[in-house]
Amino acid sequence: MSSGRLRVVVVGFGPVGARLCEELLPAVRSGTVELTVIGAESDAPYNRVLIAELAAGRADRDALLLHDPADARAAGARVVLGTRVVALDRDARCAELETGERIPYDRVVLATGARANVPTLAGLDRPRYDEAALRRTGPAAIGSDALLPTGVTVLRDIADAERVHRAVRAGARITVLGAGVLGLEFALLAADAGAQVSVLHHGPTPMPRNLDRGAGTVLARALKDRGITVFAHSRAEAVAFRENGGSRAFDAVVTADGNYLRGDLLVLSCGIGARTELATLAGLRTAAGVVVDEQLRSWSDEAVYAIGDCAHVVPRTAENEALSRLPGAPSGLIGPGWRQAAWLAARLAAEAARIRHDDPAPIESDAVVMLKDDDIDVVAVGDVDIELWDQPLSETEPLRHVAQWADPMHGRYVKMVTHDGVLDAFACVGMPRTAAELTLLYDRRGELPSDRSLLLRLDGADEISSAADAFAPTATVCSCNGVRVQRIADSIAAGNDTVACLGRDTRAGTGCGGCKGRLVDLIERFAVAEAASA
Repeated sequence: MSSGRLRVVVVGFGPVGARLCEELLPAVRSGTVELTVIGAESDAPYNRVLIAELAAGRADRDALLLHDPADARAAGARVVLGTRVVALDRDARCAELETGERIPYDRVVLATGARANVPTLAGLDRPRYDEAALRRTGPAAIGSDALLPTGVTVLRDIADAERVHRAVRAGARITVLGAGVLGLEFALLAADAGAQVSVLHHGPTPMPRNLDRGAGTVLARALKDRGITVFAHSRAEAVAFRENGGSRAFDAVVTADGNYLRGDLLVLSCGIGARTELATLAGLRTAAGVVVDEQLRSWSDEAVYAIGDCAHVVPRTAENEALSRLPGAPSGLIGPGWRQAAWLAARLAAEAARIRHDDPAPIESDAVVMLKDDDIDVVAVGDVDIELWDQPLSETEPLRHVAQWADPMHGRYVKMVTHDGVLDAFACVGMPRTAAELTLLYDRRGELPSDRSLLLRLDGADEISSAADAFAPTATVCSCNGVRVQRIADSIAAGNDTVACLGRDTRAGTGCGGCKGRLVDLIERFAVAEAASA
């Protein structure tokens, strides 16, 4: 430590790095932590989960901002923006910036996030980030992204969103390659804004990682009803171009079956990959991310930690160390990253103050996935690929029961998978009240009613009361930030009576945004209750 202070360097100033910074500021103010945060982007930290809303014109830049760097600087932290860290000298414990400056550290936290994947398609250059390629390229590869031709883009940062917004505003023909939740959310927003949208994917139904065939089929019909053309079973093989003022510009996607799907803009929505090049060049073990143990500490160096989309958490056991391919992967979700940041900040602050920190690191279960749209309700969690009549493959495999109901004509579907009456997984389309009930039961590990059909009535004309009280003080409202009903009620009582005010006071609704509807319901409920008691 320098002058009795723990020197902490955070590499990355995205949503997770910014949360770590915020949580460390009390220790900075008390003089126990010397904090330096380095961000490659020049912008203040913003919420990437909502970048599609910016691209479609449904949000402005200010609505995405998460943290004002001036607050950190006022507290005594050093914040460096628009600058890359190009090397970690682990022997000297220094982070080297592209400017040549070397910043000493006692602990360094990698919060470098992830980049959008560029698929292997003829016509597109796909950078390699394996160790051999990085050794050849050197520091120039750190933080770099693929250079895409005109008319081809990913949707990951503000520059991407501004590029896409121009096409949306012009009513352009937009092809989205990939049918995951983020790609579909953008497709729906862009279609509502007047763009001509097509979704191209190689599977039988959209959202294949989250939905079974039944739920995916109902969702595909809902997309068609919204004016989106969906090309299923279509494997993209190449990108074709046209001449545009002496340079080439996107013209079409060519599929394996010979289709030539023309458009004005191609949006690649093919998942993400962790930014691990800095760690790889520093000699740290990497896999799907920077390999860390349950304490978020690198397997290779006890002074190095990783959080968020770049952290691949794997228990460090002799068995795992011997594996060439490690199990698991980063979650890719903002909520787990924020919980890691809060926990690690508490650990580092305790270390700086020379006190014990015995709280266990957060253990994440399967996250509930929601497709955010005004008219299409899709909620899912866990493995729902099991079929009605499937039996365990071995005596050690648990017997899981399936209840399933479908009304494709009206766009409704639900599938529930239970073990000993407790909900293990579900997929729900077009049934928002049933989905809310199932989400509460899943979070609490509660038992489903023995007559599963009772749940269907939650979305019927003869609506029944919920078995799990969505307004109970301990019920979770915002999963990303772990905010419960009682915290929202207290905030509303203090005068925070809009979603924006609640977000500033409690952080609810500032993650994926999926809980904003519930926040509106809570505002109405508690405002009415307060007015009645006045």
